[in-house]
Amino acid sequence: MAKIAELKRYLNYEFSSGCYTGEDYKSFQTKYINYLKTMCRENHWQLVNVGRNHYCFSAFIKSAENKCVYISISDVRYFNNEWHDHILIRTAQNEVDYRGGFNHYTSLDRLEVKAAELLDDMPF
Repeated sequence: MAKIAELKRYLNYEFSSGCYTGEDYKSFQTKYINYLKTMCRENHWQLVNVGRNHYCFSAFIKSAENKCVYISISDVRYFNNEWHDHILIRTAQNEVDYRGGFNHYTSLDRLEVKAAELLDDMPF
């Protein structure tokens, strides 16, 4: 089970750069996606349509009611710690709607709450 503490080790980390994706980023991305899968599983959501890119990624979170939100992190080489402090999240009509609703930004610590809010899936 992926833990947020494993990801926080990458705060202020300087990722490799080049024409091929570095092993350090591949490991980080795998941990991040596994963390998101765990978060989704705990909330009865699904992580779908994960787009693994060169040094960034995007994905959709889908609720049991088929509501979706899109999330995306910026290129970790140029936007230090934005993967943690400035995650793009917005509503989406489905798991291929990259245009979606209004942009919102959240931190990794608050991502679960923000996703629940946008999915209209608050536990209370």
